[in-house]
Amino acid sequence: MLIQEIKTSLNSFEIYCLYKDEPYSFFLDSGMDHQGLGNYSFIGANPFLIFKSKADLINIGENGINSTFKGNPFTKLKELFDKYQRDYPSELPFLGGAVGYLAYDLCHHIEDLPITAVDDVGIPDCYFGFYDGIIIIDHVHNKVFAAALGITSAAEEKVAAINKSLTEGEKQCPVSSSKGKKGPAVFAGNFTKKDYLKAVNKIKEYIKAGDIYQANLTQRFECQLEETPLELYGKLRQINPAPFASFIDFGDGHIVSSSPERYIRITGKNIETRPIKGTRPRGKTLEEDQKNRDELLASEKDKAELLMIVDLERNDLGRICKTGTVKVPQLFHLEKYPTVYHLVSTVVGELKDECDVVDCILASFPGGSITGAPKIRAMEIIDELEPTQRNIYTGSIGYIGFNGDTDLNIVIRTIVCKDQKAYFQAGGGIVWDSDAEEEYQESLDKARAMMKALGSP
Repeated sequence: MLIQEIKTSLNSFEIYCLYKDEPYSFFLDSGMDHQGLGNYSFIGANPFLIFKSKADLINIGENGINSTFKGNPFTKLKELFDKYQRDYPSELPFLGGAVGYLAYDLCHHIEDLPITAVDDVGIPDCYFGFYDGIIIIDHVHNKVFAAALGITSAAEEKVAAINKSLTEGEKQCPVSSSKGKKGPAVFAGNFTKKDYLKAVNKIKEYIKAGDIYQANLTQRFECQLEETPLELYGKLRQINPAPFASFIDFGDGHIVSSSPERYIRITGKNIETRPIKGTRPRGKTLEEDQKNRDELLASEKDKAELLMIVDLERNDLGRICKTGTVKVPQLFHLEKYPTVYHLVSTVVGELKDECDVVDCILASFPGGSITGAPKIRAMEIIDELEPTQRNIYTGSIGYIGFNGDTDLNIVIRTIVCKDQKAYFQAGGGIVWDSDAEEEYQESLDKARAMMKALGSP
Protein backbone atom coordinates (compact mmCIF):
# COMPACT_ATOMS: atom_id res chain seq x y z
CA MET A 1 0.00 0.00 0.00
CA LEU A 2 1.19 3.53 -0.79
CA ILE A 3 -0.42 6.94 -0.22
CA GLN A 4 1.33 10.02 -1.57
CA GLU A 5 0.30 13.66 -1.50
CA ILE A 6 0.43 15.34 -4.90
CA LYS A 7 0.89 19.05 -5.40
CA THR A 8 -1.42 20.36 -8.11
CA SER A 9 -3.28 23.54 -8.95
CA LEU A 10 -6.10 21.60 -10.64
CA ASN A 11 -9.51 21.41 -8.98
CA SER A 12 -11.40 18.12 -8.69
CA PHE A 13 -13.41 18.57 -11.90
CA GLU A 14 -10.26 19.45 -13.85
CA ILE A 15 -8.50 16.39 -12.45
CA TYR A 16 -11.38 14.15 -13.54
CA CYS A 17 -11.22 15.63 -17.03
CA LEU A 18 -7.70 14.20 -17.37
CA TYR A 19 -9.28 10.74 -17.12
CA LYS A 20 -12.59 11.35 -18.91
CA ASP A 21 -11.66 9.27 -21.96
CA GLU A 22 -10.17 6.37 -20.01
CA PRO A 23 -12.27 3.17 -19.80
CA TYR A 24 -14.77 2.97 -16.94
CA SER A 25 -13.70 6.26 -15.36
CA PHE A 26 -15.53 7.52 -12.27
CA PHE A 27 -15.86 10.76 -10.30
CA LEU A 28 -17.45 10.50 -6.85
CA ASP A 29 -17.87 14.21 -6.43
CA SER A 30 -18.63 16.04 -3.18
CA GLY A 31 -19.96 19.22 -4.68
CA MET A 32 -20.94 21.00 -1.48
CA ASP A 33 -20.93 20.95 2.32
CA HIS A 34 -17.27 20.06 2.71
CA GLN A 35 -17.46 20.63 6.48
CA GLY A 36 -20.23 18.09 6.84
CA LEU A 37 -21.13 15.31 4.42
CA GLY A 38 -18.90 16.11 1.48
CA ASN A 39 -15.33 16.11 2.76
CA TYR A 40 -13.80 13.97 0.01
CA SER A 41 -14.01 13.31 -3.71
CA PHE A 42 -12.59 10.24 -5.48
CA ILE A 43 -11.43 9.71 -9.08
CA GLY A 44 -10.28 6.61 -10.94
CA ALA A 45 -10.29 4.70 -14.24
CA ASN A 46 -9.13 1.44 -15.83
CA PRO A 47 -10.47 -1.08 -13.28
CA PHE A 48 -8.73 -4.45 -13.10
CA LEU A 49 -12.13 -6.20 -12.84
CA ILE A 50 -15.56 -5.28 -14.23
CA PHE A 51 -18.72 -6.78 -12.73
CA LYS A 52 -22.10 -6.45 -14.45
CA SER A 53 -25.40 -8.25 -13.97
CA LYS A 54 -28.82 -8.20 -15.58
CA ALA A 55 -31.58 -10.30 -13.99
CA ASP A 56 -29.78 -13.60 -13.22
CA LEU A 57 -27.08 -13.16 -15.90
CA ILE A 58 -23.65 -12.12 -14.57
CA ASN A 59 -20.67 -10.93 -16.62
CA ILE A 60 -17.16 -10.55 -15.18
CA GLY A 61 -14.24 -9.10 -17.11
CA GLU A 62 -10.79 -9.69 -15.61
CA ASN A 63 -7.31 -9.93 -17.16
CA GLY A 64 -8.78 -9.52 -20.63
CA ILE A 65 -11.11 -12.50 -20.19
CA ASN A 66 -14.90 -12.17 -20.07
CA SER A 67 -17.03 -14.84 -18.44
CA THR A 68 -20.84 -14.90 -18.47
CA PHE A 69 -22.95 -17.18 -16.32
CA LYS A 70 -26.22 -17.34 -14.39
CA GLY A 71 -26.36 -16.70 -10.66
CA ASN A 72 -27.30 -14.36 -7.84
CA PRO A 73 -25.29 -11.11 -8.15
CA PHE A 74 -25.14 -10.63 -4.38
CA THR A 75 -23.66 -14.08 -3.88
CA LYS A 76 -20.97 -13.42 -6.48
CA LEU A 77 -20.20 -9.95 -5.12
CA LYS A 78 -19.72 -11.43 -1.65
CA GLU A 79 -17.22 -13.92 -3.13
CA LEU A 80 -15.30 -11.14 -4.89
CA PHE A 81 -15.17 -8.90 -1.81
CA ASP A 82 -13.91 -11.85 0.23
CA LYS A 83 -11.25 -12.57 -2.41
CA TYR A 84 -9.88 -9.02 -2.45
CA GLN A 85 -10.48 -8.17 1.21
CA ARG A 86 -7.58 -6.56 3.05
CA ASP A 87 -7.09 -4.30 6.06
CA TYR A 88 -5.10 -1.10 5.78
CA PRO A 89 -4.72 1.76 8.27
CA SER A 90 -5.49 5.21 6.91
CA GLU A 91 -7.30 8.38 7.90
CA LEU A 92 -8.57 8.64 4.31
CA PRO A 93 -11.96 6.90 3.94
CA PHE A 94 -11.36 5.09 0.61
CA LEU A 95 -8.10 3.88 -0.94
CA GLY A 96 -9.35 1.32 -3.44
CA GLY A 97 -12.17 -1.11 -4.06
CA ALA A 98 -15.41 -1.37 -5.99
CA VAL A 99 -17.08 1.74 -7.44
CA GLY A 100 -20.39 1.60 -9.27
CA TYR A 101 -24.10 1.21 -8.72
CA LEU A 102 -26.90 -1.05 -7.54
CA ALA A 103 -30.11 -0.55 -9.54
CA TYR A 104 -33.48 -0.49 -7.79
CA ASP A 105 -34.50 -3.62 -9.70
CA LEU A 106 -32.03 -5.73 -7.71
CA CYS A 107 -34.88 -5.83 -5.18
CA HIS A 108 -36.10 -8.89 -7.11
CA HIS A 109 -33.07 -10.82 -5.83
CA ILE A 110 -33.99 -9.88 -2.24
CA GLU A 111 -37.78 -10.22 -2.21
CA ASP A 112 -40.28 -12.21 -4.29
CA LEU A 113 -41.88 -9.34 -6.19
CA PRO A 114 -43.88 -9.09 -9.42
CA ILE A 115 -42.18 -7.77 -12.57
CA THR A 116 -44.72 -6.06 -14.80
CA ALA A 117 -43.14 -2.63 -15.43
CA VAL A 118 -41.43 -2.27 -18.82
CA ASP A 119 -37.63 -2.10 -19.08
CA ASP A 120 -37.16 0.22 -22.07
CA VAL A 121 -33.70 1.61 -21.19
CA GLY A 122 -31.78 -1.64 -20.82
CA ILE A 123 -28.85 -0.87 -18.53
CA PRO A 124 -27.24 -3.41 -16.16
CA ASP A 125 -28.97 -4.00 -12.83
CA CYS A 126 -25.57 -3.92 -11.15
CA TYR A 127 -22.24 -2.46 -12.24
CA PHE A 128 -18.98 -2.24 -10.29
CA GLY A 129 -15.44 -1.58 -11.42
CA PHE A 130 -12.71 -2.85 -9.08
CA TYR A 131 -9.94 -0.24 -8.78
CA ASP A 132 -6.38 -0.38 -7.47
CA GLY A 133 -4.97 3.12 -7.86
CA ILE A 134 -7.22 6.13 -7.27
CA ILE A 135 -7.06 9.87 -6.56
CA ILE A 136 -8.46 11.30 -3.33
CA ILE A 137 -9.31 14.99 -2.94
CA ASP A 138 -9.49 16.19 0.67
CA HIS A 139 -11.67 19.30 0.44
CA VAL A 140 -11.34 20.24 4.09
CA HIS A 141 -7.54 20.50 4.01
CA ASN A 142 -7.32 21.30 0.28
CA LYS A 143 -5.02 18.36 -0.45
CA VAL A 144 -4.79 15.77 -3.23
CA PHE A 145 -3.52 12.21 -2.72
CA ALA A 146 -2.74 9.24 -4.94
CA ALA A 147 -3.29 5.83 -3.39
CA ALA A 148 -2.66 2.26 -4.52
CA LEU A 149 -2.93 -1.06 -2.70
CA GLY A 150 -0.58 -3.06 -4.92
CA ILE A 151 -3.12 -5.73 -5.90
CA THR A 152 -2.37 -6.03 -9.61
CA SER A 153 1.04 -4.31 -9.83
CA ALA A 154 3.46 -2.43 -7.61
CA ALA A 155 1.77 0.39 -5.69
CA GLU A 156 4.77 2.63 -6.44
CA GLU A 157 4.19 2.26 -10.18
CA LYS A 158 0.52 3.22 -9.97
CA VAL A 159 1.16 6.23 -7.75
CA ALA A 160 3.99 7.41 -10.02
CA ALA A 161 1.67 7.14 -13.05
CA ILE A 162 -1.01 9.23 -11.31
CA ASN A 163 1.58 11.83 -10.31
CA LYS A 164 2.82 12.05 -13.90
CA SER A 165 -0.74 12.45 -15.26
CA LEU A 166 -1.50 15.35 -12.92
CA THR A 167 1.84 17.05 -13.58
CA GLU A 168 1.36 16.89 -17.34
CA GLY A 169 -2.30 17.79 -16.99
CA GLU A 170 -1.48 21.13 -15.40
CA LYS A 171 0.11 22.20 -18.69
CA GLN A 172 -3.10 21.71 -20.68
CA CYS A 173 -6.20 20.58 -18.84
CA PRO A 174 -8.66 18.94 -21.30
CA VAL A 175 -11.88 20.37 -19.84
CA SER A 176 -14.75 19.85 -22.25
CA SER A 177 -16.19 22.93 -23.91
CA SER A 178 -19.85 22.87 -24.84
CA LYS A 179 -20.80 23.33 -28.48
CA GLY A 180 -24.10 24.80 -27.41
CA LYS A 181 -27.57 23.32 -27.63
CA LYS A 182 -29.69 23.35 -30.75
CA GLY A 183 -32.79 24.43 -28.91
CA PRO A 184 -34.82 23.99 -25.73
CA ALA A 185 -35.21 20.42 -24.57
CA VAL A 186 -38.54 18.66 -25.16
CA PHE A 187 -39.42 16.27 -22.33
CA ALA A 188 -41.65 13.22 -22.62
CA GLY A 189 -43.04 11.58 -19.49
CA ASN A 190 -44.13 8.04 -18.71
CA PHE A 191 -47.27 9.46 -17.02
CA THR A 192 -49.78 12.03 -18.16
CA LYS A 193 -50.69 14.42 -15.37
CA LYS A 194 -54.15 12.84 -15.23
CA ASP A 195 -52.69 9.36 -14.83
CA TYR A 196 -50.21 10.51 -12.16
CA LEU A 197 -53.03 12.04 -10.12
CA LYS A 198 -55.00 8.82 -10.58
CA ALA A 199 -52.02 6.79 -9.30
CA VAL A 200 -51.69 9.02 -6.22
CA ASN A 201 -55.36 8.46 -5.40
CA LYS A 202 -54.97 4.70 -5.97
CA ILE A 203 -52.19 4.65 -3.35
CA LYS A 204 -54.52 6.50 -0.96
CA GLU A 205 -57.10 3.76 -1.52
CA TYR A 206 -54.49 1.16 -0.53
CA ILE A 207 -53.71 3.19 2.58
CA LYS A 208 -57.40 3.39 3.47
CA ALA A 209 -57.68 -0.38 3.01
CA GLY A 210 -54.80 -0.92 5.44
CA ASP A 211 -52.31 -2.31 2.89
CA ILE A 212 -49.66 0.35 3.54
CA TYR A 213 -48.97 3.55 5.45
CA GLN A 214 -46.97 5.18 2.68
CA ALA A 215 -45.68 4.49 -0.86
CA ASN A 216 -43.21 6.37 -3.01
CA LEU A 217 -44.56 7.26 -6.45
CA THR A 218 -42.34 8.62 -9.22
CA GLN A 219 -42.57 9.65 -12.83
CA ARG A 220 -39.87 9.40 -15.49
CA PHE A 221 -38.91 11.98 -18.10
CA GLU A 222 -36.76 11.60 -21.18
CA CYS A 223 -35.35 13.85 -23.89
CA GLN A 224 -32.76 13.89 -26.65
CA LEU A 225 -29.22 14.53 -25.41
CA GLU A 226 -27.68 17.35 -27.43
CA GLU A 227 -24.29 17.40 -25.67
CA THR A 228 -21.83 15.03 -24.10
CA PRO A 229 -22.73 13.48 -20.74
CA LEU A 230 -19.71 15.22 -19.17
CA GLU A 231 -20.86 18.60 -20.41
CA LEU A 232 -24.25 17.86 -18.90
CA TYR A 233 -22.66 16.91 -15.60
CA GLY A 234 -20.64 20.12 -15.57
CA LYS A 235 -23.89 22.06 -15.78
CA LEU A 236 -25.74 19.98 -13.20
CA ARG A 237 -22.98 20.29 -10.59
CA GLN A 238 -23.13 24.07 -10.98
CA ILE A 239 -26.94 24.25 -10.80
CA ASN A 240 -27.39 21.69 -8.04
CA PRO A 241 -24.16 20.81 -6.17
CA ALA A 242 -24.69 17.92 -3.77
CA PRO A 243 -22.66 15.93 -1.24
CA PHE A 244 -23.22 12.55 -2.95
CA ALA A 245 -22.85 13.57 -6.59
CA SER A 246 -21.14 11.39 -9.18
CA PHE A 247 -20.26 10.91 -12.83
CA ILE A 248 -19.71 7.30 -13.92
CA ASP A 249 -18.86 5.70 -17.25
CA PHE A 250 -20.29 2.19 -16.93
CA GLY A 251 -19.42 1.13 -20.47
CA ASP A 252 -23.00 1.03 -21.81
CA GLY A 253 -23.66 4.69 -20.95
CA HIS A 254 -23.04 7.35 -18.32
CA ILE A 255 -24.55 8.22 -14.92
CA VAL A 256 -24.93 11.93 -14.13
CA SER A 257 -25.96 12.33 -10.48
CA SER A 258 -26.34 15.15 -7.95
CA SER A 259 -27.89 13.19 -5.10
CA PRO A 260 -28.26 14.77 -1.65
CA GLU A 261 -29.15 11.51 0.12
CA ARG A 262 -27.02 8.84 1.75
CA TYR A 263 -28.21 5.22 1.69
CA ILE A 264 -25.59 3.68 3.98
CA ARG A 265 -22.11 4.48 5.23
CA ILE A 266 -20.07 1.77 6.95
CA THR A 267 -16.90 2.64 8.85
CA GLY A 268 -15.42 -0.34 10.63
CA LYS A 269 -18.42 -1.83 12.43
CA ASN A 270 -20.46 1.40 12.51
CA ILE A 271 -23.31 1.93 10.05
CA GLU A 272 -25.33 5.07 9.26
CA THR A 273 -28.29 5.85 7.01
CA ARG A 274 -29.84 9.29 6.30
CA PRO A 275 -33.41 9.13 4.90
CA ILE A 276 -34.93 12.25 3.37
CA LYS A 277 -38.66 13.00 3.48
CA GLY A 278 -40.29 16.39 3.14
CA THR A 279 -39.53 18.88 0.38
CA ARG A 280 -40.26 22.51 -0.41
CA PRO A 281 -38.98 24.52 -3.39
CA ARG A 282 -36.57 27.38 -2.80
CA GLY A 283 -38.33 30.73 -3.06
CA LYS A 284 -37.77 33.31 -5.74
CA THR A 285 -37.49 36.04 -3.10
CA LEU A 286 -36.05 36.05 0.42
CA GLU A 287 -39.55 36.33 1.84
CA GLU A 288 -40.88 33.41 -0.20
CA ASP A 289 -37.78 31.35 0.60
CA GLN A 290 -38.24 31.89 4.35
CA LYS A 291 -41.95 31.12 4.07
CA ASN A 292 -41.28 27.78 2.34
CA ARG A 293 -38.58 26.91 4.89
CA ASP A 294 -40.83 27.67 7.86
CA GLU A 295 -43.72 25.79 6.26
CA LEU A 296 -41.62 22.63 5.91
CA LEU A 297 -40.35 22.83 9.49
CA ALA A 298 -43.93 23.23 10.76
CA SER A 299 -45.47 20.52 8.55
CA GLU A 300 -46.91 17.70 10.65
CA LYS A 301 -47.58 15.71 7.46
CA ASP A 302 -43.93 15.79 6.37
CA LYS A 303 -42.68 14.99 9.86
CA ALA A 304 -45.07 12.04 10.11
CA GLU A 305 -43.93 10.82 6.69
CA LEU A 306 -40.27 10.99 7.73
CA LEU A 307 -40.98 9.34 11.08
CA MET A 308 -42.55 6.35 9.32
CA ILE A 309 -39.38 5.86 7.28
CA VAL A 310 -37.13 6.32 10.32
CA ASP A 311 -39.03 3.48 12.02
CA LEU A 312 -38.60 1.34 8.89
CA GLU A 313 -34.85 2.09 8.75
CA ARG A 314 -34.47 1.34 12.46
CA ASN A 315 -36.08 -2.04 11.81
CA ASP A 316 -33.81 -2.72 8.81
CA LEU A 317 -30.65 -1.83 10.74
CA GLY A 318 -31.90 -3.85 13.71
CA ARG A 319 -31.56 -7.00 11.60
CA ILE A 320 -27.81 -6.51 11.17
CA CYS A 321 -26.85 -4.47 14.27
CA LYS A 322 -26.12 -5.48 17.83
CA THR A 323 -29.08 -5.24 20.19
CA GLY A 324 -29.51 -1.79 21.70
CA THR A 325 -27.07 0.00 19.36
CA VAL A 326 -29.56 1.44 16.84
CA LYS A 327 -30.04 5.15 17.60
CA VAL A 328 -31.54 8.26 15.95
CA PRO A 329 -29.16 11.17 16.68
CA GLN A 330 -30.99 13.50 14.23
CA LEU A 331 -34.74 13.30 13.65
CA PHE A 332 -36.02 16.40 11.79
CA HIS A 333 -32.95 18.18 10.42
CA LEU A 334 -33.48 20.88 7.77
CA GLU A 335 -31.04 20.82 4.83
CA LYS A 336 -30.78 23.56 2.22
CA TYR A 337 -30.03 22.90 -1.45
CA PRO A 338 -29.97 25.27 -4.45
CA THR A 339 -33.47 24.28 -5.66
CA VAL A 340 -35.20 22.71 -2.62
CA TYR A 341 -35.33 22.34 1.17
CA HIS A 342 -35.41 18.84 2.70
CA LEU A 343 -36.12 17.26 6.07
CA VAL A 344 -33.50 14.63 6.95
CA SER A 345 -33.00 12.09 9.74
CA THR A 346 -29.93 10.08 10.74
CA VAL A 347 -30.10 6.48 12.00
CA VAL A 348 -26.95 4.72 13.27
CA GLY A 349 -25.97 1.35 14.72
CA GLU A 350 -23.10 -1.05 15.42
CA LEU A 351 -22.94 -4.06 13.13
CA LYS A 352 -22.95 -7.62 14.41
CA ASP A 353 -19.52 -9.20 14.16
CA GLU A 354 -20.58 -11.64 11.43
CA CYS A 355 -22.20 -9.03 9.14
CA ASP A 356 -20.42 -7.62 6.09
CA VAL A 357 -21.45 -5.02 3.49
CA VAL A 358 -23.44 -7.50 1.37
CA ASP A 359 -25.40 -8.55 4.47
CA CYS A 360 -26.15 -4.86 5.11
CA ILE A 361 -27.43 -4.37 1.56
CA LEU A 362 -29.58 -7.51 1.68
CA ALA A 363 -31.15 -6.30 4.94
CA SER A 364 -31.93 -2.75 3.85
CA PHE A 365 -31.99 -2.37 0.04
CA PRO A 366 -33.68 -0.48 -1.54
CA GLY A 367 -33.68 2.39 0.94
CA GLY A 368 -36.98 2.84 2.76
CA SER A 369 -37.26 6.53 1.89
CA ILE A 370 -37.87 5.65 -1.77
CA THR A 371 -40.13 2.61 -1.32
CA GLY A 372 -42.62 3.17 1.50
CA ALA A 373 -43.91 1.26 4.50
CA PRO A 374 -44.38 -1.63 4.89
CA LYS A 375 -41.59 -1.97 2.34
CA ILE A 376 -42.53 -5.18 0.50
CA ARG A 377 -46.17 -4.24 -0.09
CA ALA A 378 -45.12 -0.71 -1.10
CA MET A 379 -42.74 -2.17 -3.73
CA GLU A 380 -45.53 -4.37 -5.09
CA ILE A 381 -47.70 -1.27 -5.52
CA ILE A 382 -44.83 0.63 -7.16
CA ASP A 383 -44.51 -2.14 -9.74
CA GLU A 384 -48.26 -2.07 -10.33
CA LEU A 385 -48.57 1.69 -10.79
CA GLU A 386 -45.32 2.86 -12.40
CA PRO A 387 -45.36 1.94 -16.11
CA THR A 388 -41.58 1.62 -16.59
CA GLN A 389 -38.85 0.01 -14.49
CA ARG A 390 -36.85 2.38 -12.31
CA ASN A 391 -33.49 0.87 -13.30
CA ILE A 392 -30.78 2.84 -11.47
CA TYR A 393 -33.23 5.43 -10.08
CA THR A 394 -33.69 4.98 -6.30
CA GLY A 395 -30.89 2.43 -6.29
CA SER A 396 -27.44 3.34 -4.96
CA ILE A 397 -24.13 4.73 -6.27
CA GLY A 398 -20.83 4.82 -4.41
CA TYR A 399 -17.85 2.83 -3.21
CA ILE A 400 -17.23 -0.39 -1.29
CA GLY A 401 -13.65 -0.47 -0.04
CA PHE A 402 -11.57 -3.64 0.04
CA ASN A 403 -11.45 -3.11 3.83
CA GLY A 404 -15.27 -3.11 4.01
CA ASP A 405 -15.70 0.63 4.53
CA THR A 406 -18.58 1.78 2.32
CA ASP A 407 -20.45 4.90 1.28
CA LEU A 408 -23.49 4.54 -0.99
CA ASN A 409 -26.04 7.18 -1.93
CA ILE A 410 -29.71 7.00 -2.81
CA VAL A 411 -30.02 7.59 -6.55
CA ILE A 412 -32.20 10.68 -6.84
CA ARG A 413 -31.55 13.85 -8.89
CA THR A 414 -29.86 11.56 -11.39
CA ILE A 415 -29.78 11.32 -15.19
CA VAL A 416 -28.95 8.19 -17.20
CA CYS A 417 -27.33 9.00 -20.55
CA LYS A 418 -27.57 6.24 -23.14
CA ASP A 419 -27.77 6.22 -26.95
CA GLN A 420 -28.09 10.03 -27.20
CA LYS A 421 -31.02 10.09 -24.80
CA ALA A 422 -31.32 11.31 -21.22
CA TYR A 423 -33.62 9.65 -18.66
CA PHE A 424 -34.45 10.90 -15.17
CA GLN A 425 -37.17 10.49 -12.53
CA ALA A 426 -38.71 12.39 -9.65
CA GLY A 427 -41.51 11.80 -7.19
CA GLY A 428 -42.35 11.61 -3.53
CA GLY A 429 -43.91 9.70 -0.67
CA ILE A 430 -47.70 9.43 -0.71
CA VAL A 431 -49.54 9.25 2.63
CA TRP A 432 -53.23 9.40 3.57
CA ASP A 433 -53.46 13.19 3.70
CA SER A 434 -51.46 13.75 0.49
CA ASP A 435 -53.01 16.11 -2.03
CA ALA A 436 -52.62 14.69 -5.56
CA GLU A 437 -52.06 18.09 -7.21
CA GLU A 438 -49.43 19.02 -4.61
CA GLU A 439 -47.66 15.67 -5.02
CA TYR A 440 -47.53 16.17 -8.79
CA GLN A 441 -46.06 19.65 -8.30
CA GLU A 442 -43.50 18.31 -5.80
CA SER A 443 -42.24 15.85 -8.41
CA LEU A 444 -41.74 18.76 -10.83
CA ASP A 445 -39.94 20.79 -8.14
CA LYS A 446 -37.52 17.92 -7.62
CA ALA A 447 -36.97 17.57 -11.38
CA ARG A 448 -36.28 21.28 -11.86
CA ALA A 449 -32.48 21.17 -11.59
CA MET A 450 -32.18 18.29 -14.05
CA MET A 451 -34.54 19.92 -16.53
CA LYS A 452 -32.57 23.14 -16.31
CA ALA A 453 -29.26 21.33 -16.89
CA LEU A 454 -30.79 19.61 -19.95
CA GLY A 455 -31.92 22.91 -21.43
CA SER A 456 -35.39 23.60 -20.10
CA PRO A 457 -36.32 27.19 -21.00
